Amino acid sequence: MNLSAAEEKSSGQEIHIPADIDWEMLDKSKFFFLGAALFSGVSGILYPVVVLKTRQQVAQSQVPGIKTAFWMVRNEGFRALYRGFGTSLTGTIPARALYMGALEVTKSNVGTATIGLGFSEPMAATIANAAAGLSAAMAAQLVWTPIDVVSQRLMVQGAVSFGHGGGNMNSGVAKASACKYLNGIDAFRKILNTDGPKGLYRGFGISILTYAPSNAVWWASYSVAQRMVWGGIGWYSCKKDEDSNENRLRAFRPDSKTIMAVQGVSAAMAGGMSALITMPLDTIKTRLQVLDGEENGRRGPTVAQTIRNLVKEGGWTACYRGLGPRWASMSMSATTMITTYELLKRMSTKSQEALT
Repeated sequence: MNLSAAEEKSSGQEIHIPADIDWEMLDKSKFFFLGAALFSGVSGILYPVVVLKTRQQVAQSQVPGIKTAFWMVRNEGFRALYRGFGTSLTGTIPARALYMGALEVTKSNVGTATIGLGFSEPMAATIANAAAGLSAAMAAQLVWTPIDVVSQRLMVQGAVSFGHGGGNMNSGVAKASACKYLNGIDAFRKILNTDGPKGLYRGFGISILTYAPSNAVWWASYSVAQRMVWGGIGWYSCKKDEDSNENRLRAFRPDSKTIMAVQGVSAAMAGGMSALITMPLDTIKTRLQVLDGEENGRRGPTVAQTIRNLVKEGGWTACYRGLGPRWASMSMSATTMITTYELLKRMSTKSQEALT
């Protein structure tokens, strides 16, 4: 089912956009194999930004991301920016497979159903993208939540107190786990022994509440943003024709670089919006997964306790700690992810005829 418009019309200007590649057109084995390789590389590039965001979210006071990065490199070494990366990468492959499979299957099925119900193609594309993002996030969290718990524990390990003045920067990490982990396997074993399976799924509920709406908003926004950008290109081309007194109908066929640029800009717009909307939930989720609850002995803090602690530390704005790195991370990740994802789909088609 093709949900992307084959052309955008704007008073004398036709923009022919390549047809979308749906689930039935893909060579599944190539799709998942190449996807694991490509997205592992993307994760490696963006991982230091995720570490900085996590450190800021569990800190008791606000510190600029650049200052945090320099402090970490100077006091803990460059490797601190990749602490927990091995664990995260291990989870990336099955999580991405679940995510991509659920995304494409849902998009194809919901798209067909909405078109059958009489929705216009742009509305059907928006609904299908939102539903696909929602289902993909929920499927991937089955793997991502325990990987997040382990990798985030490793990220903040070694974040000793550092306050204003001297070699210290802020008041450190709030009640972070006192356990010391040798590696991801050791962390997995200790969390399982201490808290049982529930310890690995700490914050699962709020992870769903964070990532499911975030992905639905992102994919729906991406669909709308793409049409807005293409519409802007059509308006600009039409304006140029008017200025040069050319009123004949012209067809504009964008090259691959233009298509990638439009996809990248649309992804960045959608990523920034999604980051802003879901930031408080992400901060609460990170604290639930990383911090120990002293009030309850070995039990982790509740959502209510986490919110109270955040507000006590810095008011409601404390819920937006790490917004800069998260905004940058989500925008860069979205831009890189969507261009990589569209490239992956084109590399994984069963035949070139599917693209025409």
